Amino acid sequence: MFHIALESPSQPEIIALIEALDAYTKPLYPAESHYGIDIAALSAANVLFAVARTADGLAVACGGLAIGPHYGELKRIYTQPEFRGQGIAARILGFLEVEAKQRGCRRFTLETGYRQPEAIALYERFGYRRCGPFGDYPDDPNSVFMSKDTI
Repeated sequence: MFHIALESPSQPEIIALIEALDAYTKPLYPAESHYGIDIAALSAANVLFAVARTADGLAVACGGLAIGPHYGELKRIYTQPEFRGQGIAARILGFLEVEAKQRGCRRFTLETGYRQPEAIALYERFGYRRCGPFGDYPDDPNSVFMSKDTI
């Protein structure tokens, strides 16, 4: 069983998760197509950052949602490979959406890469649909942009 809670991303074990995510995605895309935010940005007051831990406290997955004036953007959702296939990312995504809705956020967006079909499939299962670039993102052929409106 896994426990999910909002935590600070500036913990050594969480930094290690973000570094593992970067090690996974950096070889997939050219440098100009990397849009991940750093620990300082993930630690901002407007960011909800969730961590999934095992019963013995091991951090195995994480994800963030930056709440802006017009939408919330999912950032840095990652599960350690050996813990994939257990629904942890789905639980983090659902957790972040509930927390953001409680804070008045009704539109969710994300950018992911086209070489991450498992992530795209997860977002589609949660009702996200492809859209054009948003915010400051360029129209990048390596990116898949998605959004979801809630009531």
